[in-house]
Amino acid sequence: MSELTPDEMRRRRLARLAGSQPSTPVSVPTTSSSISPSASPQTTRNPPPSSLGIEAASMESEATSPSLDTVVMESQPSQTMEIDTEGTEKNSQCQMDVDSGIENMETEDSEVSKPEIKRHRDTSIGSEATEDQILNAVSRVFTVSWKDSTTDTLHLPELAEVIQQQQGSVDFRDVINQILMEVLMKIQGSTDNPLLTLRPVTPAVSPMKSYSSSPRSISPMQLTPDVPKREFVSRCEPVKCKEVNMINYLLDCYERVGIEERTAPKRSSIPPMSDVLSIARNQCVCLTSLVLQGTFSTNRSCVNGTSHLLPYLMSHNLPRGFLPELVQTVCPDWDGFSRVFSPLLQSLHRMMQTVYLDTDDYREPLSILADLCEIKSASYRPICKLITEQGNWNYPAVSKASGLEVEKLSFLGPFLGLSVFAEDNVHVVEKFFAGPPQMLRADTLNVAYQSLRHRLEYARTELHKIIHAMLVNSDTRDAAMVYLTAALQRNSSRSQLQVDEKLVCGDGFMLNLLSILQKLSFKVVVSKVDPYYPFHPDCRIDFSTETCFNCSTEDLSEWKNTLKKQSPPPWQDPKFPTQCFFLTLYSHHLSIIPIIVKYLRRIRFVRQLSHNIDELERLKSQWEKTAASSRNQQLLKTWKSQIQRLQKSKLCADAGVLDPLLLQRCLQCYSQVADYLLSLADPQRSSSGLPNLSDVPMQFRALPEYFLEDLTDFLLFVLQNQPAVLEDISINKIRDVIIVFVCSDCITNPHLKAKVVEVIFYFQPSIQPKAEKINELLLNNSTALNYLVPALMKFYTEIETTGASSEFYDKFTVRYHLSIIFKSLWSMQIHKSKFISNANNGKDFVKFVNMLMNDTTFLLDESLDCLKRIHEVQELMDGSEWNTLSKDQQQQKQKDLSVDERQCRSYLTLASETVDMFDYLTTEIKEPFLRPELADRLAAMMNFNLQQLCGPKCKSLKVKTPEKYGWEPKKLLNSLTDIYLHLDCEKFVEANCNDERSYSKALFDDAIARMTKACIKTTSEIEQFRSLQQKIEQVLEKKNQVELDYGEIPDDFKDPLMDTLMSDPVELPSGNIMDRPIIIRHLLNSQTDPFNRQELTEDKLIPATNLKKRIEDWRREKEQSCKKKKSS
Repeated sequence: MSELTPDEMRRRRLARLAGSQPSTPVSVPTTSSSISPSASPQTTRNPPPSSLGIEAASMESEATSPSLDTVVMESQPSQTMEIDTEGTEKNSQCQMDVDSGIENMETEDSEVSKPEIKRHRDTSIGSEATEDQILNAVSRVFTVSWKDSTTDTLHLPELAEVIQQQQGSVDFRDVINQILMEVLMKIQGSTDNPLLTLRPVTPAVSPMKSYSSSPRSISPMQLTPDVPKREFVSRCEPVKCKEVNMINYLLDCYERVGIEERTAPKRSSIPPMSDVLSIARNQCVCLTSLVLQGTFSTNRSCVNGTSHLLPYLMSHNLPRGFLPELVQTVCPDWDGFSRVFSPLLQSLHRMMQTVYLDTDDYREPLSILADLCEIKSASYRPICKLITEQGNWNYPAVSKASGLEVEKLSFLGPFLGLSVFAEDNVHVVEKFFAGPPQMLRADTLNVAYQSLRHRLEYARTELHKIIHAMLVNSDTRDAAMVYLTAALQRNSSRSQLQVDEKLVCGDGFMLNLLSILQKLSFKVVVSKVDPYYPFHPDCRIDFSTETCFNCSTEDLSEWKNTLKKQSPPPWQDPKFPTQCFFLTLYSHHLSIIPIIVKYLRRIRFVRQLSHNIDELERLKSQWEKTAASSRNQQLLKTWKSQIQRLQKSKLCADAGVLDPLLLQRCLQCYSQVADYLLSLADPQRSSSGLPNLSDVPMQFRALPEYFLEDLTDFLLFVLQNQPAVLEDISINKIRDVIIVFVCSDCITNPHLKAKVVEVIFYFQPSIQPKAEKINELLLNNSTALNYLVPALMKFYTEIETTGASSEFYDKFTVRYHLSIIFKSLWSMQIHKSKFISNANNGKDFVKFVNMLMNDTTFLLDESLDCLKRIHEVQELMDGSEWNTLSKDQQQQKQKDLSVDERQCRSYLTLASETVDMFDYLTTEIKEPFLRPELADRLAAMMNFNLQQLCGPKCKSLKVKTPEKYGWEPKKLLNSLTDIYLHLDCEKFVEANCNDERSYSKALFDDAIARMTKACIKTTSEIEQFRSLQQKIEQVLEKKNQVELDYGEIPDDFKDPLMDTLMSDPVELPSGNIMDRPIIIRHLLNSQTDPFNRQELTEDKLIPATNLKKRIEDWRREKEQSCKKKKSS
C-alpha cells in the first residue's frame, strides 16, 4: 500500500469527522468553519438579552499543534467542503448513541504508520465569532440574502440598507425580526409559496440529527434535495394553506439553528454567537405562536376544528425542544396560550373518538397528550391547567345516562374508553377473533391475548402519566380529584345486581380508571390512612347507604352525630393519600367486581345454552315430524348464533379480565385493604391473636361489608381462573385477614363468613392444586392452629339458620366446603388434636354432630330417592311400554329424568363427603356420638341407610353409567360399616336395640354377605361386624324377656311432642313440661321453645322433680303388678 499524501490524509480525516454525525447535509459557513470531534452536540442556550450589539473582534492566531486534535479548512463563500467518500464509509460506525447521548469512539484504521503532520488551526477556534460570521450564520438559518440574489435564498434588498447603517454594531434582534416578518409577509402575499422556488444546495457537512427522550421531539428531517423535508402520516396530513407554509418555514429555521450549533459547537456555545442563535430560536417560536393564533391570516389556528400543530406532533416532525419552548413562551399570555393549544387538545379528543385497540392509531394521540401534560413552565404545568378549563373537561349530567356521559362527552372519556371488551369495541372481535371460536387454536389465542394486553398496558401507562401530571400540579389537583370522583359516583349503579348497561360507562373505561388509581395508591402507607375519613362530612364517597359490618343504620347515624359534636373532631383534614386509598377501593367495587360477576354469568349462560341445544338435538327424532319442528329448528339456529357471539365476547373478556398484570395490581391493592381492615378490627393487636367483639372499634363496625366481600369475590375468581397470579404476589395480609375474620366474631353476616370459608375451600390442594403452598402457609398460621377448627365447627352449626328464604339449601353448599376443609385439617396432627380436645370439652361438638347427622339423613334419603326414580325411567325407556306413551308423556318423563340426574349428582357429592367425615371422625372420637340425645337417632339413621344398600329393594338403586352421578355403592357401604365398627361399644349396641324400624338380624347378615362378596372388608373386620350383630341380638333377647306393658299412661306423664312416657321431665319457661332428652334434641336443631318459638337454651330448663318422682312411683307400681301377674 502506497503511503498517503498529506492532502489525502486531510480529506479522510474530515470525512471521518463528518461521518460521525448523521447524513443530513448542512451549508458550510461562508467565512470559516471549525469542526471539533470532541464537542458535545448539546449546548447550553442562554436566554436572549433585550438588545444585542456586537462589535467586530480581532482574532488571534493560535500556535499549531502536533497532536492533530483540530483540523481547519479555509474556504471561500462559494466553496464547499470536499469529502472523501472512502473515508466516510470506513467510519460509518461512528454514530451518536441516541439513548445515552454518548458518542462511540473508534480508532483510526491504518495499516501503515503515519508520520506526524502539522496543521494550521482556524484562527476563530476557541474565540468569539466576528460580525460577518454571525451575519453569515443568520443568512443560513433563515435562507435569505441581502446583497446578491441567489437561487437558494430569498432576496431581501431592504435588509441590506439596515445592515449597512449598523455596520460594526448590528442589532441582531432587530435584523432577525425584520427577516422573519418580511419572509412571512412574502408567503402571505404570494399566490404560491416562494420557498418552493428555492434550489437547495447540498452541503458538505452532515450534521448529526438530534434526539430526545420525548417522541414529540424527534426530528427525522431530511434536507437533501431528493427527499421531502417532512413526511406526514397519511391519516393526519397538514392542510394546504399559507399558515402551514409559514409554520414549515419557521420550523426549518428553528432546525437550522440547531444545525449551526452542532456544526460549530465551540463557537456557538459562547457569546455573541450563542446569544444570536438563542434570539433566532426564540423568534421562530414567537412567530409560530402568532401564526397559530391567526395573526397573519383571517383564519384562526385551526381549520375545520383541527389544530395545525397536530400533523407535526402525529408525525414527530417538530424540532427538538420546540414544543416545550412554545409552551413556555406562550403561557404568560393565557388567552393566547388557549388559542394555540385548545384547538390541539380538542383535535386529540376528537381523534381518540375514532381509534380503537385493533390498530396502533390510538398510540400517537395518547402519547401526545401525555407529553404535553409533562411540560412545565416555572413551577406548574400549563397544559394540565388548560385541560381543566376545557368546556368538556367534566361534562355535567344532562340525562339519566350520566355514567355513560362521562365516557362519551368528557374530555378524557375517549382516552379512558380504550377497551378490549366486545360490548365496547366490535373492531377487536373482528380483527383478533375472526372465524368460529371453536376453530381458534390455543397458540393463536395466546398471541392475540398478549398483543391486546400489551396495547392495554401501554395505554394505561400513558393515562397514568396524564392523571399523575394533573395531580402533582397544584393548580389542577382538585379538578382532577373532582373528575375522578364524578366518574365513579355517576357509575355507582354498576355495583347493583341488575344494571342498565346503556346508562353507565363501559367495562374498558372502568378498568382503565381502576389501573390508574391502583398505580397512584401503591405508595400510600396504610398506617397513615385516616380511619375516620369514611365518616368525614367532606368524604368524596357516600358510604351511608351501604350495609355495615356490625352496625345498624340508627347506631351509625347516632355515632356520626357524636363525632361531629366532638371538639376538635377526630378526623383529619382530607389528604390525598387517604382520598386516593378510598377512591381506589371504591373503584374496585365498581369495576373489577361487576366485571367478574358478568364474566361468570356469561359462562353459566353459555353452559345453559349448550345444554339446551344438546337436549333439543337429542330429542330431534321425536319432534322432527311434528308441528313444533319449524319452531325448534329456529330455536336451534338462534341458540347457536347466541353461543357464537357469547363465546367471542368471552374471548375478548379473557384478554381483559384474565390479564396477569391487572390481577396482580388488584391483589396488591387488596393486600392494602386487608392490612387496613386488620389494623381497624384489632388496633391493639390483642395477645390472644383474635380481636374481641366487644373491643372492636366503631370505625371498623361501621365500615361497608363490601370492603371484605369484594376481596373474597376477587380471590375466588383468581383461584378458579388464574391461580398462578397468587404465586407472584405476597398475600400474607390477605391470609391473616381470612383467618382472623373466620375465627373471630368481627363479622356477623353468615353469608359473608361463608364466602371467607369458600376462599379457604378453594385453597385446598384437592380443589386447586396450584394453591398448595398458600394453603400450607394458611393452615400453619399460629392463629389458625389455635382457633380454626373450633371456629369452623361452630360455623357448621350456625349456618343452619341464616334468615334467607333459601337457607335450607344454602347450608349444604357451605357445609360441603367445610367438609373438604375438615378433611385437610384432620390430616394434620396438630389440627386433629384440636378436633379431639374440642369433642371432649364442650357442647358445641354435640351440636356439630347433630347437624352432621341431620345432613347425612337428608342427603342420603334424597340421593337414594333420585336413584330410584332414575332407575324407574331408564327401565321404562328400555321396555316396550315406553312406545305406548304419548309424545308429551315421553318428553315429560325425559325432563323429569334430567332434573333427577342433576339433583342426584349434587346430593351424592354432598352425602359422600358427609358420610366420609363421619367415618374419619369416629376413628378417634366416640363419646359425643353416643350421648343419650344422639345415640338412638344415629343408630336408626345408619340402619335405615344400610337397609337401602343391602335390603331387598337395593336393586332399585341400579342405574346406567353410575359414575355419571358419582354413585359408588361399594364405597358408601364401606364407609357406613366403618362407622359401625368405630362405634362398637355397649351404648351403641343399646341404641341399635332401640331401633325397631330398620334393624334386623337379616339386614346384618345381608350386609356381611355383600361385604364378603365384594371384598370390601378384611376378614377380621367382617368378624368384628358379626360380633357386633351378636351383641345386639343378645341384648334384644334380654330386653324382650323383661319388657313391660304399662297399659294406659296418664296424659301428664307423657311428653306432649312424642307422646311417650317421660323419664326426666323438665319445665320450660312457657310452663310446658317435656322429657329432657326430647327437648335437648330439639334445642340441638333450634334454640327456641317448640310451643311459642321464643328463644330457649338448655340452662333455662327447670327439673320437674315432683313429677319425676310421681312417674317413678307409677312405673315401680306397674312393674310390681306385672311381676305378681307372672308369678301367679
